Amino acid sequence: MDASAPDIKDLEDQLDAAERDARALAAALAEERGGWHAETGSWSVAECLDHLASANRVYLQAMKEPAIRAREQGRFRRGPATPGFVGRWFVRTMEPPVKAPFRMKAPRTIEPRTAPPLANAFASFRTSQDEVRSFLRAYVDLDLAAIRFPNPFIRGIRFSLATGLHVITAHERRHLWQAWRVRRAAEGAVWPGKVSEIGVVHLKRVQM
Repeated sequence: MDASAPDIKDLEDQLDAAERDARALAAALAEERGGWHAETGSWSVAECLDHLASANRVYLQAMKEPAIRAREQGRFRRGPATPGFVGRWFVRTMEPPVKAPFRMKAPRTIEPRTAPPLANAFASFRTSQDEVRSFLRAYVDLDLAAIRFPNPFIRGIRFSLATGLHVITAHERRHLWQAWRVRRAAEGAVWPGKVSEIGVVHLKRVQM
């Protein structure tokens, strides 16, 4: 299978774009501001990145066994790695800007660590990106649009591997958007002391 097929290249491009965005997000950001919270219960920039790293790994773990089984069964590529109708709808719910009906609390298994160091959270996110790329390249010759896996967060729901990969990239955009809002608010805050008018941005928990 040619890994340069348009649908595969699109996924690779989405992963690359997310990594560039995360790098720009963390660039020249002081540790104090990387760990800043707009309000109690909200996430910092570092926590957004840490959450993405955890979510990527949990999703991949759920996808690996069905992929291995499909290879043993000879279920090779028959079409592009794109989501079906329901999958496309679910991916759209992940995209920023986040709409009120689709805001939800993150499952406990992928909640960020408390106050992770910014550099460590960014490194963990980058490593998870490499793991997603490795999965894609390892199974690029399979019928990703037809092979299904159990959603690790929604009991009883099964997605195609193609949908899973697109959910990962959309979820990354969702929380990078959130993290940029936090960074801009942090940069408008008064250090130390009260938050300035610019810094008072009501960033409720935008999870999952």
